[in-house]
Order: sequence, then C-alpha cells, then structure tokens
Amino acid sequence: MKQFQLVEPIMAIYCFASFVSLPIMGQYVYHRMWQDEFNTSAALSDNISHCETNQSNPSYIHQKEVQKRASMFTTTLDLSSLIPSLLMALILVSYGDNHGRKASLLLPSIGGLITIIAYCLTAFFELPLEVLYLSAVFSGFLGGFATFIGGCFSYIADIAKDLQKKNVRIAFIDMVLGVSSGIAGITSGYVINAMGFKWSFFIPAILYILNILYIIFLLEETVKRSEFSQSVLSKEGIREVFSGVFLLFRHASCRKRLVIGLLLFAFMSFLFADFGAISLFTLYELDSPLCWDPVLIGWGSALSTLCFVGSFLGVYLFTRCLKDAYIVLIGIASWIGGIIMAAFATTTVTMMLVRVPLLFSAMPLPVMRSMMSKVVLENEQGALFACIACLESLTGSLTIAVFNSIYATTVLWFPGFCFLLSAAFCLIPLGVVWILLCIGYEERDHILLVNEETSTEVES
Repeated sequence: MKQFQLVEPIMAIYCFASFVSLPIMGQYVYHRMWQDEFNTSAALSDNISHCETNQSNPSYIHQKEVQKRASMFTTTLDLSSLIPSLLMALILVSYGDNHGRKASLLLPSIGGLITIIAYCLTAFFELPLEVLYLSAVFSGFLGGFATFIGGCFSYIADIAKDLQKKNVRIAFIDMVLGVSSGIAGITSGYVINAMGFKWSFFIPAILYILNILYIIFLLEETVKRSEFSQSVLSKEGIREVFSGVFLLFRHASCRKRLVIGLLLFAFMSFLFADFGAISLFTLYELDSPLCWDPVLIGWGSALSTLCFVGSFLGVYLFTRCLKDAYIVLIGIASWIGGIIMAAFATTTVTMMLVRVPLLFSAMPLPVMRSMMSKVVLENEQGALFACIACLESLTGSLTIAVFNSIYATTVLWFPGFCFLLSAAFCLIPLGVVWILLCIGYEERDHILLVNEETSTEVES
C-alpha cells in the first residue's frame, strides 16, 4: 500500500475530533450539574438556553453555583491527567528523533478515543461524573494534545528543510488546526441539537478511529529506525530518550541557550494568557448576559476560524518583509486588543465582533515554534519539540486550573475579569520578544548558530 508524507490530514482529523468533542463534553458536564442542582432533566431534553438574567431571582444564584461547580470540575479533571501527560509528552516526541514520529501521533489518537468512550458510557448509563477521572489519567499515559502537536511539528520540521519556508509550513499546519477547530465549533451546536448528548459522542469516536487507521497504514515515517539503535525499553534506550532534551542545552553555545530560553519563556507566557482565556469562552457565553445556546456557541467558535486564516495570511505576507520577532509582536498586540473587547462584551453582536481585532492573534505561537526550530540541528528537532510539548502541556494544565479558579471566584461580580488578566499577562511575552530585539537578535543568527554547532561536531 502506497504511503504519503502528508501529516495535514492527520492534524485536521484529530483537531476536528478534539474540538467537536470539547463543547459537547463541556456542555454535557454543565447540564448534568444543572440537573443535579435543580433536580430536573429539562436542561438536557430541549434546545432552549436555560439562563437566568434577573439577579433578584433565586435561580440566578443557583445558576452561578452551577458555573462554579462546572469550572472546578473541569480544573480537577485536567489536573488528574497532568503528570502522566507531561511525562509522555517528554518521552514520545523525543523518542521520534531516532525511532520515528508515528508513535507520538498514534498513541494520543488512541487516548482521545478512550476519553470519548468514557463520556459516551457516562451519558448512556448515567454514570457518576467521577468516572471521567479514570479515563483522564489513562489517556494521559498515552500522551495528549501537546504530544500530538509536538509530533506533527517534528514531522513538518523533518520535511521543511528550507529555513525561509519553515515559518509558512508551520503556520499552515497551525491554520489547519484553527480551521478544523472552527468547523468543529459550528458543527458541535447543530450536532447536539440534532442528536442529543448521548449520540453526539459517536462522531468524534469514528473520527479518532479513522485517524488511527491513517497513521498505521498510510502515513510514511520520516525517521528511519536503524537496526543498530537501542530499544526504547532498554536501559540505553531510556537514557537516550531522556538525555535528548538535556544535551540540547548542554552542548549549545551561551548565545544559543539564551535565545532558546527567552523564546521558550515568551512562548509559555503567551500560551498561558491565550489558552487560559480561550478555555473560558464556552462558560462565559453560556452565562448571562449573553446566554448563548449551543448553536450560537458553535457559530462563535466558527468565526474564530478567521483568526487562524488571517494569521496564516499574515505570516505568509509579513515573512517577506519583517523579522520573525516583529510578526510575534503584531500577533500579541492583536490578542490584547481582542481579549479586552471580549471582557466588556454584553451583547451577541459585540461578542461576535471580538474576532475582528483577534485576526492576527494566532501568529505568535507558530512563529516562535519556527524561530526555535531554526536554531537547532536536524537531529535535535524531536528533542526541541519534546521540550516545547512538555512545557506546553504543563502550561496548558496550570492555565486551566488558574483561570478556572479565578473565574469561579470572580464570576459573581465581573465575569470578564479573567480576560483583562489575560491581556495584562501578555505584556510579559511582549517584553521578552522586545528584549530579543534589543540584544541584537537577527534572523541570520539562526543559520550562524546551526553552522557553529555543525563545525563543532566536525572538529570533535
């Protein structure tokens, strides 16, 4: 059977399955807790937005309690998979440098399928929501979203040898992620209305199965495993996997370590602000005064696709005339403007228009990934993206915990407080990238650093 070096279909299928299931899972948990709070099944049996806006009504306080409970449950659910997902993100992506990239793509897909099966069984048999903790832990040991993304970017780094085109290739696969999430967002609302929560889970389950089959039978491996390489289960193999990230910094020059360190810090701080705010959008839109139903939530997610398309076009155009660092600064400024607008959005039209200032907000992460990828050697790509994936998983989990906790505390007096906090936190990566420019960081330094490492290896 002919195989292909096309990771984009895998990214599209996995992201669509993940993002179509996230609103379904989030709203299912919310409505199950609503059912427990009000002792009624009405919220699960129709498509009406059950949202109380009269603050003098006792139901308004109950509604806020459901918001807090759903937020805290989501926090503990994500934290339960934190440690295993961190460990596997570090192992699986670094493993790919010498043993192949497919493992970091296959195992997270299996983990996603297990999670969906757990939700499906919980919905069909009215199992306690605590059952979901078991699936979260088990799926964590199979990797997670960060592991999958790290594997995809490592795969692209293996293919994209031209340094000038690396920005565009990484931005393109990031756009695939965003477009898939947008289409999934608008689809999820109609799926819930048409099929209900129970049957909605079958759609992402089928997609995960298709992805698993594609990875096994159609995807060509970019890293050929040598017959002399050590098994990952051996003592030497385990040392090889864990030493990759360490050697990435140990043998680097001071300037290279400084550039990678600053970029990693900027990447994590922007991810913290970005992901923390995005994770609250569904709860924020379900609550008063917006009181969105599943269809409106889906349309809001679909409009977010414009951010990824606009960001890809921005990277494609700006790369021709601007340094990478300036592209990152433009993207951060775009995020700050959009998220401040979201904090004060009180009408459906305003919340939809939030996506306009967010048009270039998806540029910083792929461009910073590309900047770091340009610094390291070809045989260090997996170690680099393993480090990024591990930090991304840690930052993502901590972000959800922090922002959901803050949201639960502030939802009664100002639901948009977390969005303003996100905007303020973005000043950190903005300052770090500006420091890179002030210390004389130049695009050509990437090539010099790589050549420096190559010549060092030849001399030794």
